[in-house]
Amino acid sequence: MATASWWKEFRKVVLYFLVVVGLGAASGFGLEALAIAALLLVIYWLNQLRRVSDWMRRPDVEPPEARGLWGEFFDSIYRLQRHDREERDRLQTAVSYLRDSLAALKDAAVLIDPSANIEWCNAAAQELLGLQYPRDRGQAIVNLLRVPNFSAYFIEGDYHEPLLIESPLDPALQLQVEVTAFGRGSRLMFCRDVTREQQLEKMRRDFVANVSHELRTPLTVISGYLLTLMDTDLGQEERLQRPMLQMQQQAERMETLLRDLLWLSQIEASEGGEEHPALDMRDLINEVREFALGAYPDRVINTEIRSECSINGNYKHLYSAVSNLVINALKYSEGDINIEWSERENACCLAVRDCGPGIDAVHLPRLTERFYRVDKSRSQGTGGTGLGLAIVKHVLAGHNARLEIESEVGVGSTFSCIFALSHD
Repeated sequence: MATASWWKEFRKVVLYFLVVVGLGAASGFGLEALAIAALLLVIYWLNQLRRVSDWMRRPDVEPPEARGLWGEFFDSIYRLQRHDREERDRLQTAVSYLRDSLAALKDAAVLIDPSANIEWCNAAAQELLGLQYPRDRGQAIVNLLRVPNFSAYFIEGDYHEPLLIESPLDPALQLQVEVTAFGRGSRLMFCRDVTREQQLEKMRRDFVANVSHELRTPLTVISGYLLTLMDTDLGQEERLQRPMLQMQQQAERMETLLRDLLWLSQIEASEGGEEHPALDMRDLINEVREFALGAYPDRVINTEIRSECSINGNYKHLYSAVSNLVINALKYSEGDINIEWSERENACCLAVRDCGPGIDAVHLPRLTERFYRVDKSRSQGTGGTGLGLAIVKHVLAGHNARLEIESEVGVGSTFSCIFALSHD
């Protein structure tokens, strides 16, 4: 359609010049007539451009009336303007709806531009963080939110895990910060009051620790009297030997469970915020190997030290985590066990590999849950408490590390502890 209109206009111009040249030639003033005709055409076009310019200053009015190509030109611009206004109104409505939705949240919501400056925040941000809109618009978020660890967390840009901070307005409030990057460097930050959840979690940990501690004394008494009875004539009676043996086994299992619960509670209570000395992982791995071989003298445990990278950590806690991984590998597999210390992607990695039956992928996300068992009957037979990997998880959390699990049924499993490189 546009091409047809252009050719139509072109033919009109050509016809216009042919008529002018013909009339000019008939009167003996051909060149003069051509010049005047060209001048008039230029003046016409300039006038149309002036009309366009005047209209563009007032895009809200109807387009100027014109015929031919110029009329289509005006109509096309008008349609584009109308479409642009509709899109702008639609986007403004969406933005307004989003802001109204965020403003209604009880959680603090802060929009941050690519320069790390506050672009907008809701009323909850004032209650939880002390931020206020529009007063703080254009201010750097790290300058206004002066909370330990927040600046490093925000600038580092790794937002996979939320950050737990104290409220700058009330240190008694515990806040969970989550940041999501979007667009070209913009970020959306949510901040939620998790004080109640943290208090409940602390109560749970204290309850487990206290109950475990209180149960140890009566269980020790029961085990002691049971051993005494087994050494008497009553314990030698054939009809009582099996029941007493079973009671002794269950008492030992309960003692192991209580010991693991107390140890897990101690690890949870010490998570985060501690300064740890540098460790020689070679010594720790060798010590774990010697301990495991003492419990399983007929097995083969290979160690590979492929890196001299070091980490800062609590030796006792890390020893507990690594030994749990190695003992689990020995319990649930029959082949050789490999312990490897290496460096990969700006991190240190301790991997424990076995050639066991492997674990179905459906179980992997839940392996670090307390008391979770892939095969309950088999786990009972190994004498485990179901707390080993939970201990590993919390030890690593206290060292800003993570546990990665890879397993293939019929091939084996690899449990990898990933530590950030120490730059001391």
